[in-house]
Amino acid sequence: MVTKISAGILLYQVEPDLEFMLVHPGGPFFKKKDDASWSIPKGEIDPAEDPETAARREFKEEIGVKLTMPGIFLEQITQKGGKQVFAWACECDSKLRHEIEASNIEELCEKFELEWPPRSGKKQWFAEIDMAKFFSYETARTKINPGQVPFLDRLLVHLKETGRL
Repeated sequence: MVTKISAGILLYQVEPDLEFMLVHPGGPFFKKKDDASWSIPKGEIDPAEDPETAARREFKEEIGVKLTMPGIFLEQITQKGGKQVFAWACECDSKLRHEIEASNIEELCEKFELEWPPRSGKKQWFAEIDMAKFFSYETARTKINPGQVPFLDRLLVHLKETGRL
């Protein structure tokens, strides 16, 4: 079995309150799922691609914004299904946050094709993500895929150790 490796960005804002941006997967399988279904914007790393470059590329593809600010490496995690995910945290300002919140994520992100309903022979296109929202630390811990909770915790520790919180 080949292990899938992905990279992503945990966007956050410290002022006025600490909040994390998470994305909700699009398509019919996640339509009615909420808690433990959200994620950081991420995607598979292309062969020979630098993981941070892949994380920034995926953020641009899913959110429609090119990030130029420095990132904080949050190490990697292995999700329940075996997928390895590398992550970086990037701080956003209120202007970038407003730009993301005002955009139509479903229009900006990439699409995938799926036979739906199953065994119907009909193919439909779905957005990879259907929402992007900012959440407090406590709420983000309930919304995010449980395997990605360490990213939130590692960033929180970093911000406290560097005097940002």
